Amino acid sequence: MILHYIYDPLCGWCYGAKPLVQAAQGVLPVIAHGGGMMSGANRQAVSPQLRNYVMPHDRRIAEYTGQPFGEAYFEGLLRDETAVFDSTPPIAAVLAAEHIAGRGLELLGRLQIAHYVEGLRIADEAVLLALAEDIDLEPQAFQMAFKAVGTDHHIKDSRAFLAKVGGQGFPTFVLEQDGQFTLVDISPWLGKPQAFAQWLSESLPSQAPSIPVQACGIDGCAP
Repeated sequence: MILHYIYDPLCGWCYGAKPLVQAAQGVLPVIAHGGGMMSGANRQAVSPQLRNYVMPHDRRIAEYTGQPFGEAYFEGLLRDETAVFDSTPPIAAVLAAEHIAGRGLELLGRLQIAHYVEGLRIADEAVLLALAEDIDLEPQAFQMAFKAVGTDHHIKDSRAFLAKVGGQGFPTFVLEQDGQFTLVDISPWLGKPQAFAQWLSESLPSQAPSIPVQACGIDGCAP
């Protein structure tokens, strides 16, 4: 049994699901697939319009999941019109961490805190290198892997997988068993990571396919 996690580092609902991912890792293998929500043509400079669009969603995510959002994010990053939201560099960092140390999901969690709590620009290479070092990844090995990973190909494959399993956005969780894929609706478990882990360990699970209710759209935060 494998839990596939189709995510984006700039998706607020993925940040809301962060404790569920961590809890699930104690029960079964979790494989991350970066979806590129704000990659390529969907990358977006911070603007008043973007801020006004995402803030109500972020407030709802905080209320629904209990995940903290910092003032450095709301009043710092979301007011910094020189910043650009681009999913590709942080996905590359996650792939690099996975490649050199099997710690991609750990770095993803650190990136989410950096973005949503500390208000850091996680599309900037210097920030990514510092955060990788912050979790004790070897700097030179990380930097070499970061520059070598095939991020665009990974995003293309992740989106193809999302379409194959019938997912509608980020995050999408999919259980794989004996070549069969079952979508997992995480809505009942948001804010309840231990209950989610217990459900996974006890059910392993028999659930009809469903579509996650709480999710970011696949093509970003278009006002």
